[in-house]
Amino acid sequence: MAKTATVKEALSKWEEKTKEKASEAKEIKLYSQIPPIEKMDASLATLSCCEKLSLSTNCIEKITNLNGLKNLKILSLSRNNIKTLTGLEAVGDTLVELWISYNLIDKLKGVGSMQKLKVLYMSNNLVKDWAEFVRLADLPCLLELVFVGNPLQEKQSTDGNWMDEASKRLPNLKKLDWIPIIKEPVDE
Repeated sequence: MAKTATVKEALSKWEEKTKEKASEAKEIKLYSQIPPIEKMDASLATLSCCEKLSLSTNCIEKITNLNGLKNLKILSLSRNNIKTLTGLEAVGDTLVELWISYNLIDKLKGVGSMQKLKVLYMSNNLVKDWAEFVRLADLPCLLELVFVGNPLQEKQSTDGNWMDEASKRLPNLKKLDWIPIIKEPVDE
């Protein structure tokens, strides 16, 4: 099996490269690690000041150990092997943006814990039905969603009704798949 890196090792390399202390940094970029990070280990708990964390383009399968990230606003986990959103509850009170495109997510259970989430980039995952999609309606602040490349979006786009159907189910959205949603004024 190929060698993988730990978050602890990646943080050590990051500190060496940036000459910053990870425990005091507001933004930490651990994307495209060589060797890749496989697990979100307990060393993430040391990042109490972190507001933006990038772990994209690694081999992470599960979202874990976010409890210590009390100030996290933006989390980037795109291009990993993540199958579920379980584990995000720990940052549900602070997370404003989640970038989780190009993973293996087919169910959106647990998404409702992110009550402040405004931006969700989750293109190219495996969500295939409306029953899962409507779980996004549990996000009261969600304004921008990128959902392109999910089987549901592809099928509905082929049928010609994706934008209408998705925006009907998520009436607060301002942008869907990078396109502003313009609502027709309702006649009284």
